[in-house]
Formats: sequence, structure tokens, C-alpha cells
Amino acid sequence: MHKVAHLTSAHPRFDTRIFWKQCRSLSQAGYDVYLIVADGKGNQSTEDVNIIDVGKATSRFNRIIKTPKKILKTALTLNAEIFHLHDPELIPLGLKLKKLGKKVIFDAHEDFPKQILAKPYLNSIVKKALSVISSKYETYACKKIDAVVSATPFIRDKFLKQKIYSVDVNNYPLLSELFITNKDWNDKNRQVCYVGGLNAVRGIREIVSSVEHYNDGLKLVIGGKFTESNFERDIKSHKSWPDVVDKKWLDRAGISEVLNQSLAGIVTLHPIINYLDSLPVKMFEYMACGLPVIASDFPLWKEILESNRCGICVDPMDPKSIANAVNYIADNPDVAHAMGANGREAIIEKYNWDIEMVKLASLYTKIIKS
Repeated sequence: MHKVAHLTSAHPRFDTRIFWKQCRSLSQAGYDVYLIVADGKGNQSTEDVNIIDVGKATSRFNRIIKTPKKILKTALTLNAEIFHLHDPELIPLGLKLKKLGKKVIFDAHEDFPKQILAKPYLNSIVKKALSVISSKYETYACKKIDAVVSATPFIRDKFLKQKIYSVDVNNYPLLSELFITNKDWNDKNRQVCYVGGLNAVRGIREIVSSVEHYNDGLKLVIGGKFTESNFERDIKSHKSWPDVVDKKWLDRAGISEVLNQSLAGIVTLHPIINYLDSLPVKMFEYMACGLPVIASDFPLWKEILESNRCGICVDPMDPKSIANAVNYIADNPDVAHAMGANGREAIIEKYNWDIEMVKLASLYTKIIKS
């Protein structure tokens, strides 16, 4: 049995991409899987994945400086054949492991240099400088490790252009989790939903503002956690907030229940640089549950929704544009039901984790044999 270890300093132990998709799937494929985390919740074995906790950092500084050292010390005790890193701050650790003769993969969940450019708390000069520096270091380091797993084809292509071996393993849904039979379309609640992180760049202000333009009887259901207290106070003082059903944070069963009661799912992220070429998990989860998708009119997203005839793209900065799509779906149940069925069929055929897992397993086999 081949031993592999996934390492994260920032993600929760049950992160969907890391634990439920990659670690659990590798375990089911016959690997001896370890997951090193830093959340302070202790060691645990579940789903045939061995979770080792190095303790939660007391500050961002400690997470970036001290936690990787703890993770490296723990990783070296495992003697795994492959070490799979999930955070940019762990790249230096990967280089150390590589010098010791280990097989190392970096998982690029996002285009990190681009992500820096979208940080609202940094001024433009600092953002550009940090982005350039991080890009150069990322290229230098990733040329020395065995492979980069990229969460989107766009990120994969970036690395390939730099002559870095990369495979895209997309964050598509697990068919077994949210793919359930919907009740009759006419029995659904007159509601649309947004499920995910609640902050400004995810379009929450515009989504809430759109409610005032909804047709009578339509509701917006939101499930998620606010990431900034000031933004939360601002949104909850909005005149449309009393008409919003706030489900707060939801577990996977709660998410499934909300999606299957709704007429459409909304994912109207702002057009910031690191979102334009992203593949939002929520969009595909909405499709997996047979929901029409109301999404930002980014070219990539528009191509996916229009080619599969499973949703409507809108201007994410215009609440009335969002509301018009909501009203159209609510007023045209036959069209909406067909969109939902088309989206679910697309998930079955091409946008699901089973297909992506084949790519990940092939990469592991290739690295182990190299």
C-alpha cells in the first residue's frame, strides 16, 4: 500500500476539495492516506484517512512562519511516498522535502499571484510588487517539484507555459453527495438561493438589493457565514434584509435541503481578476441538484451555461439584472425545469469528481513510478 500525505496550514480538516474529494477518494483507491492539518482539534481517523493535527496558530504570523515548521517536522515522521501541499505558504517546505528525495506535488487551488491583486486591504503599489515577487518565486519553486495540480484549466495552462508539469483536477461535485431526485417542480418553494461565503466581492450586497425587484411572493434564501463583521452589519441594515431568509452556516445536509427547495441558485461574484477564470464550486453544485443557475456574465461562465442551456448570465453589479433573471425563472417553470435537467445531465456527462479523480490517480501512479 502506497503511503501519501496531504498537508495544509490554512484549510479546515474537512475541506471539500482536500478531504472529501482527494483524500477520501485516494483512500478508496487503496492508498494509505494521511492529512496533516493545523486547526487545534486533535488527531482523528475517519473515512480511512488519518488526520494529524499540529495545533492551531495563535496569529497569522505564526501560521505563516511557525506552522510550516511544525508540519515539516510531522511530515518527516511519516516517510510517505508523495507529499501533496495545499497552501502557497507551504511551498518552501516542499522544496525542503524535495531536497530530501521526496516526491512533492503543489495543489494550486487559486492563481495566488492574481489573488494578491484582488486584496482590498493592500494599496496598488504593494499589491503589484507582492504579486510579481510571488509569481517569480512560485515559478522558481514549482520547477523543482514533481507536479502542480491545478484547480482550473486556466491555472494549468499558466504553469504549462512556464514549462512546469501540471494537471488540472477541477472542483466538480461528488455525484453521491448532492445529486438527489428533486421533488415535483411545482411543489418547490417560491424561493431562490445563494449558498457560500458572505462578503462584498461575492456579490452579497447586490444579491440582497435585488430582492426589492422580485415579483410578489418570491423569497431569497441565503446560507453561509459572514467573513467581516462590518460588512455583516451593513448588509443586515439594508432595507431588503427583512425579506431575506437567513439560514446562517449550513452543513452539507442543510445545503442539499435548501437547494432542493429552491427554483434557482445564484452565483454572481464580482468581476475581480482572480474570479474571471475561476470555476465556482457552487455553480456546479446547483447544476448537480437540477437548479437553473443565475451567474455573473464572465465569458468562461457564460460559455458553460449557454452551451449546456442550464442558466442565465447577468451583470453581477446590477441588482435589477439579477432580479430580472430570478423573475423570469419563477414565471417560466417549464423553461426553468428544462434548464435544471440540462445542468444535471451536464454534471453526469462531464462536470463530476469521478472524472477528475481518474486524472489525480493517474498523476499519482506516474509520480510513484518515476
